Amino acid sequence: MPVLRRLRTLAPAVVAAVALVLPLTPAHAETGRHGPSVVVRWNQALLQAVRTGTLGPPMVARALAVVHTCAYDAWAAYDSVAVGTRLGGSLRRPPAERTTAAKTEAISHAAHLAAVDLYPGQRAVFDALMADLGFDPADPSSRPARTGLAACQAALDHRHADGSNQAGGYADTSGYAPVNAPVPVAEPLTTLAQPGRWAPLTYLNAAGNLVTPPFLSPHWGGVASFSGAARSLADRVPAPHAYGSAGFRDQAAEIVATTAALGDREKAISEYWSDGPSSETPPGHWCLFAQQVSARDRLGLDQDVKLFFALANSVMDAGIASWEVKRDRDSARPITAIRFLYQGQRIPAWGGRTVDGASWVPYQPPTFPTPPFGEYVSGHSTFSAAAAEVLKRFTGSDAFGGRAVVAAGSSLVEPGVTPASDVTLRWSTFSAAAEEAGLSRRYGGIHFKAGDFEGRALGRAVGAAAWERATAYWTGRH
Repeated sequence: MPVLRRLRTLAPAVVAAVALVLPLTPAHAETGRHGPSVVVRWNQALLQAVRTGTLGPPMVARALAVVHTCAYDAWAAYDSVAVGTRLGGSLRRPPAERTTAAKTEAISHAAHLAAVDLYPGQRAVFDALMADLGFDPADPSSRPARTGLAACQAALDHRHADGSNQAGGYADTSGYAPVNAPVPVAEPLTTLAQPGRWAPLTYLNAAGNLVTPPFLSPHWGGVASFSGAARSLADRVPAPHAYGSAGFRDQAAEIVATTAALGDREKAISEYWSDGPSSETPPGHWCLFAQQVSARDRLGLDQDVKLFFALANSVMDAGIASWEVKRDRDSARPITAIRFLYQGQRIPAWGGRTVDGASWVPYQPPTFPTPPFGEYVSGHSTFSAAAAEVLKRFTGSDAFGGRAVVAAGSSLVEPGVTPASDVTLRWSTFSAAAEEAGLSRRYGGIHFKAGDFEGRALGRAVGAAAWERATAYWTGRH
């Protein structure tokens, strides 16, 4: 089987090599060619831009949704029953024009317009793909080009006013301010105004700069969701354990014990799923899995359009719902909660050490000790459960058969040492992969158990709602 090497870099001298084992790529029936469909190729190009860019997970999820919605809306004009998300069936072309070539051209012009709008600094990547496909983005004179651009522009007009503040660099519009002062990671914690609430962290990043990242996009719960249900589903999530309660103390103790007992396999799981800076992020990670499914199941262009349309919109809604909960609950991360609870006490830590609780750190690279937003609920868990739900429903089965090899010594936390030998991760089902993604954040000391489990439940509900909306569009029921 061919192997795709995923190289995730946090600093020039530290590289984690993870081999994602893919099935053989078959010929696609609709194109008559070997290799991925044009939809998969645009997904690959966008993930390349994601890895090079600096957008956080919820913004990446939205970007994926916008590009694949534009691709879908362009394709819908060449289907007999599907309707576009903004213009309905008004762009529908006559049967004689519904060729694979026309669909490919319309999709490509639409995807290019959306991708450049979202990642203008990566235009060269998208122009190169257009050239490879035989299209010129500067020449939209053909009917398929005009159709794709019209469909996409309507979708972009909608998204430019969706509450994300794309024009303002996605800056917060909610007025959020943390109740706690920044916590220097390199110093023992001595005081915290409200230990149950989120606190910003100060640390040296990969460039060697002292940074204090603010809460990432606290306004994101107000972004218009695809299904229209993301916010209402978020409102149903129960409250987290109150600080000082037995439940809170128990979940903190569990993280201390779990991270202290990490073996190579648990560490590999933590790092494989981490998807921090310079990666495709959690939403993009599930696009890699969808690419495998496309190859495994010999999907053609029409099927790929639907799969990535439903999947991308499910992870966008997962980001909206989970970030609504994160901002509303404003809950403490383990790094500050554990430090405050255990200050002055000797506690076990990963690597066989014993530390003062006030200096405890999670199993994370020191240049990115914890993502900058509230703990509850886990975004990884929500994104992954939503994506798994869509993949199950699209394929009609939970069966996956994916695997990945985490190379010996590839750790970003313990480079050159961990794991001692290659570790192979296997997921028989999509659900198993989603569960491991959520568990990985507890291994890494990033999330508590309730944040993981409630994130999974939220993700499943979000994925189901997005799936219902997507199928309504392509069956013409919307």
